[in-house]
Amino acid sequence: MMETELLKVLDESGRCLGTATREEVHRKGYWHETFHCWMTERWMDRIYLYFQLRSSCKKDYPSLLDITAAGHLLADETAEDGVREVEEELGLSIRFQELASLGTIPWTGSSGDIIDRELARVYLYHQESPISGFFLQKEEVAGMVKADLREFEELVLGERDLLHVTGFKEQEDGEKVLLEDSVDLSAFVPHTISYYLELFKQIRLNLRLC
Repeated sequence: MMETELLKVLDESGRCLGTATREEVHRKGYWHETFHCWMTERWMDRIYLYFQLRSSCKKDYPSLLDITAAGHLLADETAEDGVREVEEELGLSIRFQELASLGTIPWTGSSGDIIDRELARVYLYHQESPISGFFLQKEEVAGMVKADLREFEELVLGERDLLHVTGFKEQEDGEKVLLEDSVDLSAFVPHTISYYLELFKQIRLNLRLC
């Protein structure tokens, strides 16, 4: 079903050229539109960034850490419709008006026979206390972790080798078990450095961080 969903085919500037199935979009490497929602919290004067642990059943990038919640926008959808991904994947009911826009950030990548060229509509959901109440979509998400934002930036920039993450992984029976580890950059979906640099810049501006 998902592979036959229709997506908008875009050029690099975002102009719509037509539609194609998700399978064709990824096979031919067409630019298309996605929704990215990053979640942060402020705790003890530190900013933490949340990552989802992708399910081991995923066709692309299985068992890697990734954007808190994300998904493709269908041909008849707008960025506002993308907020459904937060509830579907994480079980959190959030209104689109609670999100801060971080703009559109392009990125490209590949995994197996998938060529991914996205114009990502990126949003931020920030809380002043720890985010809780996750009910994960088992087929998509296997767990949730968080890490210090500044330390993650240092990892991306090659200024540190390991990043401390804490959170939970969900077992087959739904039990949440503590997940605490030190990981390197290979544990994350390989977004481009330009994507991350723009993300860090926009988060700092939005949260008024120096």
